[in-house]
Amino acid sequence: MTATRIGVGGTSAPYDVVVGTGVFAELPELVGPRAEQVAVIHPEHLGELARPALGALKAAGYTAHSLPVPDGEAAKTAEVAASLWARLGQAGFTRTDAVVGVGGGAVTDLAGFVAATWLRGVRAVLVPTTLLGMVDAAVGGKTGINTAEGKNLVGAFHPPAGVLCDLATLPSLPTADYIGGLAEIIKAGFIADPAILDLVEADPEGATRPEGAHTRELIERAIAVKAEVVSSDLRESGRREILNYGHTLGHAIERAENYTFRHGYAVAIGMVFAAELARLDGRIDTALVARHRDILTSVGLPTGYAAEAWPGLHEAMRVDKKARGATLRFIVLDSLAAPAVLTGPSADLLGAAYAAVST
Repeated sequence: MTATRIGVGGTSAPYDVVVGTGVFAELPELVGPRAEQVAVIHPEHLGELARPALGALKAAGYTAHSLPVPDGEAAKTAEVAASLWARLGQAGFTRTDAVVGVGGGAVTDLAGFVAATWLRGVRAVLVPTTLLGMVDAAVGGKTGINTAEGKNLVGAFHPPAGVLCDLATLPSLPTADYIGGLAEIIKAGFIADPAILDLVEADPEGATRPEGAHTRELIERAIAVKAEVVSSDLRESGRREILNYGHTLGHAIERAENYTFRHGYAVAIGMVFAAELARLDGRIDTALVARHRDILTSVGLPTGYAAEAWPGLHEAMRVDKKARGATLRFIVLDSLAAPAVLTGPSADLLGAAYAAVST
């Protein structure tokens, strides 16, 4: 099957998300002819996933550098970024050279941030190798690292020159990581494309496997949702905020767990919390809340969190980057595929919604 190209606009340099199997050969085209050196940033324990990228670049005549970084969220620190800047400086990287990020969402976030900040911005190509990275982190131009105070609080908007999603990398994912990525696909279904929900409901077991009958369609639909939203709002000044559905509580849970809790699992809980908020605010009915729980549960995602954690989570949400001053903002639904902003909900409303997801 030929590769699918999903365009992302909204910038002076629109780019494509290339989706297919065995598409690493397209990497040099995305890097472009001006670069001489390419830094390939990848998780240290997944060097084998970086080899096709390094091989394609070297075969095309680039000087390709392998730059391994810690696994997962441990890569998204100022110390790791500084070590990469040092490597680029030692290699003499110029403004026409490029950075390629190969790995999960943490690595593509980091690679994009390093590209955005080196010489005030060099070309970046992202090669997500996880489901979460393909449908969320690598698309849209948001880059960032974490601090002790929260997730992605330091970052920059830096659209990539291209995104390469090779579906052949997915079978190597642990099942739990793959299922975590499904949360972002399901999110796209609730906020914009209900056909995604229909596909998952028709074959929930197949949705949890890379070889599932609808896998490619689910991935392409989710990417298309994000591409359309991002194209209309690059810098999250308006409509792009709907992509945060489930993320305000989700990020607070991740912080409480010291970023050892899978992002998709936290977002799944956050979506049920947001649905309960919308129900209690009179926006949606119990059937749509139940549909959240049923779909997420059917693929093995959690829908609740510890009752005693609420005070700490409530406080953590106040420093989330989606808050405006002291005012909390939540993306909720007015109906299926009709997202809206709930601004400044009362402490009582928040507490009641959390009680509904408490375990």
